[in-house]
Amino acid sequence: MLRDWDSLPEFIKVPEVKPYYNILNKHRISLILKRIFDILFSCILIILLAVPMLFLAIIIKIESPGPIFYMQERVTTYGKKFKIHKFRTMVKNADKIGSTITVWNDSRVTKVGRIIRRFRIDELPQVLDVLSGNMSFVGTRPEVPKYVEQYTPEMRATLLMPAGITSEASIRYKDENKLLNDVDDIDMVYLTKVLPEKMKWNLKSIRNFTLLHEISTLIRTIVVVLGKDYK
Repeated sequence: MLRDWDSLPEFIKVPEVKPYYNILNKHRISLILKRIFDILFSCILIILLAVPMLFLAIIIKIESPGPIFYMQERVTTYGKKFKIHKFRTMVKNADKIGSTITVWNDSRVTKVGRIIRRFRIDELPQVLDVLSGNMSFVGTRPEVPKYVEQYTPEMRATLLMPAGITSEASIRYKDENKLLNDVDDIDMVYLTKVLPEKMKWNLKSIRNFTLLHEISTLIRTIVVVLGKDYK
């Protein structure tokens, strides 16, 4: 699941990434088990959630014209681009009438979308991305290409592993949209303040990588989504 160093893309094969690569290289078996877990758990969830997701898809379609899924280009392992799947929570073509980042009380969010986003239900279709191998249940949240292009050399270490549905950074910044609510330049604030702080946690997660730690992150995410404050 981890390429040899010499076969990595040149933009990742930099000195700042090598220490993180060496850490992951010692956990090759855990990385294989992580992928097996992703496949088995995603299959189980697809079976269990098929009917609820179909019901939700119908509600989304009735409430607002447009597609059921919101698909946007994101970046995952080794810089690969893919289309992430989310339930659409905003009006049609929302990304063409505002920032790619959603803020608190964003006028583009539909009534049903607000409920869906509150409980992170919009993320459910990403089990399809996990099954395909583009994502994992736990890992750095996938960014759009324009943000990845601004990564520092050290940040590129997060591209050694698949992007994730949740992470330690996701838990700690679960109210990220509130932080960006009243700023003039959302992209600038995100790139200079929010992203660097999130990356500190993402990089720390790689340094402390174990399968048990990833399962713990997944469980804590569920607890936070259910309303418990993170401490």
